[in-house]
Amino acid sequence: MDLAYEYKAEAISKDLCRFPAMASTSAIGKASMSTWFTISQLANAVDVPTTTVRFYERVGLVEPEDRSEHNHRLYSEESVRKLKFIRAAQNIGFKLDDVKALLSTPSSTAASCREVQSVIEDRLANVSKRLKDLRRVQRVLKLSLEKCKETERADCCYVIETLRETAK
Repeated sequence: MDLAYEYKAEAISKDLCRFPAMASTSAIGKASMSTWFTISQLANAVDVPTTTVRFYERVGLVEPEDRSEHNHRLYSEESVRKLKFIRAAQNIGFKLDDVKALLSTPSSTAASCREVQSVIEDRLANVSKRLKDLRRVQRVLKLSLEKCKETERADCCYVIETLRETAK
């Protein structure tokens, strides 16, 4: 594995530990918010398309904390941190369901560490299975390429003929 990637993954995992559990809108306290972001400003701050922010809203990962007088969604710095957390988690292999679990886990407790370990173990099992499947596909493709090179003819390809026979 690339050393730079390992370093980045380690740094991201440290950031994941610092992120607090998802707070409800009421707990954030509208009066304490000094900086508001529209959906496009939020997307730009995290370097994602606005469609990604809307998608995260639909699946319950982020929500606007307020609305403008023209009914535009308004987000706080907390939303910026939450979106960065989501992206960091995805970058090291977590799926959105995993991210939901991580966001709902209270930080800095032994119980939360066990919950995170469980999420990581599930992801590792899934990755192992996918790697096994990919190795099988790799073997089949290598064998197909070898057979194709061996039986190369102008009028027929062994692989295409085999696939056609399988499709019958």
